[in-house]
Amino acid sequence: MRPANVVTSVADVLAGIAIAGYFIPATANGGFWWGGVPESPVSLLAVSLLCISTIGLYSGGIIFNDVFDADLDKVERPERPIPSGLISKNAAAIFGGVCFFIGIFAAGLYSPTSRYIAAAIMIACLSYDKWLKHHSIFGPLNMGLCRGLNLMLGVSIINTSLQTWWFLALIPIIYIASITMISRGEVHGGSKRMLYFGGILYAIVILSVLFFAYTRHNITYALIFVVPFALMIFIPLFKAIQNPVGPNIGKAVKSGVIALILLNAAWASAFGALNVAVFIVILLPISILLSKAFAVT
Repeated sequence: MRPANVVTSVADVLAGIAIAGYFIPATANGGFWWGGVPESPVSLLAVSLLCISTIGLYSGGIIFNDVFDADLDKVERPERPIPSGLISKNAAAIFGGVCFFIGIFAAGLYSPTSRYIAAAIMIACLSYDKWLKHHSIFGPLNMGLCRGLNLMLGVSIINTSLQTWWFLALIPIIYIASITMISRGEVHGGSKRMLYFGGILYAIVILSVLFFAYTRHNITYALIFVVPFALMIFIPLFKAIQNPVGPNIGKAVKSGVIALILLNAAWASAFGALNVAVFIVILLPISILLSKAFAVT
């Protein structure tokens, strides 16, 4: 399931909810309300359902990744659960199916729109796992699409916000596509050109967050999270560029995945939800601890 990665998917959804404006405080009749609508205070049940949904969807996608890669992993990564014999392929497939069901069911309990997005995430995950993973162009784009849709799953907490912010799904697509391209050299080593290109895509992502933070007058808050995010992704990437061997690239990929939490915190702060950004950051040490016990890549 890659538990450390699953935590980052929760951060995606929380960032999407913040982008939708659901957590923006507004004062009405002397009281403190959320979502900018006095009649609609924040619903922790709604937030919880979407978080449960992304946990199920991400877990299902990761599990089926190992199911479809079982034969390849016998050669390249025999220590993984299926090729090592810790769990059968059929049992893993059933487990993945249950996770997908939980993901779509939880989203559907909130709204039909969220259910449709959850179903689209499942389709994107399976398409990547089964067919597009090893395609040099469509593989990274498809993996990025999974994250972009995950962000939109959070935004779907307010239907009208999807019409306004749907294009922000492109940013996770760019970011995850860059990590996916970098990860191509994790087993046998990679090319410096690909690593440099990944760095350029990282820079585009950072500039995008800062742009929205600036236009919404939240640049100071955003920098609190953008600076450590940049350090977390670029330091291991530069080390991998200097010596592009498998272990160094693996560390760059691992840092890129976990740094998603800081990226999502930056998004929340850019849209004025500083309290949510702080909560998202709390997920970072949880993810790091889990990454020490479970594989990230």
